[in-house]
Amino acid sequence: MSIFDAPYQDWLMRQQAAQRYRRLPADVANDALNLASNDYLGLRRHPALIAAAQDYAARFGVGAGASRLLGDSAALYEPLERALAPLKGTQAALIMNSGYQANATILTALLDPAAIGRDPVVLADRLIHASLYTACRSAGVMPQRFHHNDLNHLESLLTRHANSARVVLVESVYSMDGDCADLAGLIALCQRYGAFLYVDEAHATGVFGQDGGGLASQYPGQIDLVMGTFGKALGSFGAYVAGSRVLIDYLINRCSGFIYSTALPPPVLGAIGAALSLLPTLEPARQQLLQLASQVRNGLAARGFQTGQSCTQIVPLLVGGEGEALRLSHQLRQAGIIAPAIRPPTVPPNQSRLRLALTAAHQPQDLDRLWQALDELSPPRLSSVQGGVA
Repeated sequence: MSIFDAPYQDWLMRQQAAQRYRRLPADVANDALNLASNDYLGLRRHPALIAAAQDYAARFGVGAGASRLLGDSAALYEPLERALAPLKGTQAALIMNSGYQANATILTALLDPAAIGRDPVVLADRLIHASLYTACRSAGVMPQRFHHNDLNHLESLLTRHANSARVVLVESVYSMDGDCADLAGLIALCQRYGAFLYVDEAHATGVFGQDGGGLASQYPGQIDLVMGTFGKALGSFGAYVAGSRVLIDYLINRCSGFIYSTALPPPVLGAIGAALSLLPTLEPARQQLLQLASQVRNGLAARGFQTGQSCTQIVPLLVGGEGEALRLSHQLRQAGIIAPAIRPPTVPPNQSRLRLALTAAHQPQDLDRLWQALDELSPPRLSSVQGGVA
């Protein structure tokens, strides 16, 4: 037993009382309808990715053996990074080990006053990912949050801190709300006020833009830093950062998550390469994915549910209270549908929801299962689910 078991147990009990306790999910039936996956293009079981991973494992082994600065994996990484930079519209790119690690350590490196010559001010959309808040804490910087997608509020903060080194943090597609940032407006503001723009593209890469390059790819050379992942629409694992050549060289020398982490296993790199090669051919899958998401929003609205400002493959079914979200998630699970309850602190208080994530592997008959399950809920329960939206 740990000497801290007693206070930890007290904390867990408080989480349970607030209906915010988390458990690892149990096994589900093979025929369950999974509406929780970020495998947006259905690539994680694609034969090309599997074959590439197997080929790389046979030729290069299953482990990297060292960090990239100490290892011998340049020949595996460099072609991928050369392909990523033009896909994102940047001069250079660097592969990292995970999205959380990338955000948490890249931003910490960027905020180093010894490097930028003055103390930074971070201006963050209030709905950015937790990993970016982790980075701010690590850097000893208290972010100033602007209202979600509110460019007027952001501009007021940019004006207030006119003499500071300002860094603006946004996501292009917000992971819990499924709405999009106004990148054109953000770019104009940051250029006008001389601010550094950091865009998290984890949920846009593969789904939007020319050849699946993401929303940021529509603004080549106009965004200071673009971060994204391979573990969502690209079906594999890992992350990347893209920007100027100077920025990437700086991160190679300063980013602790890159310097001190063992490199990705070769089979993962093989799968990444196969996914990047497939991206230009997947426009039909991207269109099908977004059409399915639109059908889900329309179907939920017809049943009295709210989905916020979602316009992407991520559709929040807003319910309000933690208990209501847990109950509805449990009811759907009993019907063979995986739709997890998302509760604070992942989302703001009174904005608990089911996060429905569509993939190109879903079919119209899958939506029929969802509609049948929701329609079978008794009217009092359905009414209470609708009632708590904040």
